[in-house]
Amino acid sequence: MLLRGGRRAALLLAAAAGVAGAGTIARRDPDTAVYASASPPLRQALSAAAASEGLRTFTHLFSPWLLPPPYQGFPILNSFASASVSPADLSGQGSAGSSDDSRCCPGCLGRNSIAKAASAVGPAVVNISCSQDAHGWLLEQSIGSGTIIDPDGTILTCAHVVADFQSTKAIVRGKVSVTLQDGREFEAVVLNADRHSDIAVLKIKSKTPLPAARLGSSSRLQPGDWVVALGCPLSLQNTVTAGIVSCVDRKSSDLGLGGLRREYLQTDCAINQGNSGGPLVNLDGEIIGVNVMKVRNADGLSFAVPIDSVVKIVDNFKKNGRVVRPWLGLKMLDLNPMIISQLKEKSSTFPDVRKGVLVPMVTPGSPAEQAGFRPGDVVVEFGGKPVESIKEIIDIMGDKVGVPFKVLVKRANLTVTLIVVPEEADAGR
Repeated sequence: MLLRGGRRAALLLAAAAGVAGAGTIARRDPDTAVYASASPPLRQALSAAAASEGLRTFTHLFSPWLLPPPYQGFPILNSFASASVSPADLSGQGSAGSSDDSRCCPGCLGRNSIAKAASAVGPAVVNISCSQDAHGWLLEQSIGSGTIIDPDGTILTCAHVVADFQSTKAIVRGKVSVTLQDGREFEAVVLNADRHSDIAVLKIKSKTPLPAARLGSSSRLQPGDWVVALGCPLSLQNTVTAGIVSCVDRKSSDLGLGGLRREYLQTDCAINQGNSGGPLVNLDGEIIGVNVMKVRNADGLSFAVPIDSVVKIVDNFKKNGRVVRPWLGLKMLDLNPMIISQLKEKSSTFPDVRKGVLVPMVTPGSPAEQAGFRPGDVVVEFGGKPVESIKEIIDIMGDKVGVPFKVLVKRANLTVTLIVVPEEADAGR
């Protein structure tokens, strides 16, 4: 109800201030009632004001139907002992002006977590444009993003932003221009570009050290982790979007992509044309992926190359001038207890294993066929190490081409030792 008179208005303001600044919400009746605690001095002040105003109770301040018997009126709890926040802690609270960004644990989302992650990497994020012209006419232009990963001007981006491919050879699209967030522009040189991973490395020269981002580890990510995507979608520089990791090991075959096996981080960050090559960042401000693509006409389906894979690619660039990928000629499948149980039900000759990698198909004429692999084999050791996944086999091989590997396979009731020598993968396969 409306109160008339200045003193009654002051009384209402005092009660509201007591609720907002000196107590917490408490609930006594689970169906309807909600109460606020107040300090003894405030309670005395309200009582005195009410007495001078001729009010027997505080019923006039609040709608009576909010308060069931026997708590009609304005119920005052005895002290702050019932409050979850002490009076000393209340002075720094509020929805505006607070700089508190406390997190209950690393990885939790605080008030400024996304802003801090973006500001840590932002200065190192660049806009990349490639223009190809003839006789003054612009024939083609592509846009993308990149990240400076070394103060010397080394930039990480997507290969399709800066190069076209004819077989394995990368053809630079044209003049590559890099614009920093502070407005400076540089002409870049494409050092290396890999078609299958869609990763490229550029270099710009500056008289002063450039801002560089830190690399993190993608192996620590879990579905549901918060991530931040930065870049220049549609040439709009300094754009930040956020979301969560949807899948940490989305296979290229899941996306209908042919060629060599690849794995991606799937996120629901907003990614658009121009974001390609930009960084995917964790809440610690570390790069954990390079944004490469999204599903057309679909929201919340974006993909990035894990930074652990990118580091290996960059190492290959430095060591070999290209990415060297060993090829065995095996189609492989990771096994788990459920798949093993199903396979045993279907075939009594399936080997007695608890883990390993199944070989459903062997390519004719491949190194694997020459080594004696057969469809139905289960790889349990590779290079002298127990294996449970295809990724472990790939990691063991690394970039070793022409190097023999000892492989232990289970075949029906037999254990067979094979020696396989990988060849370098053909880009046309």
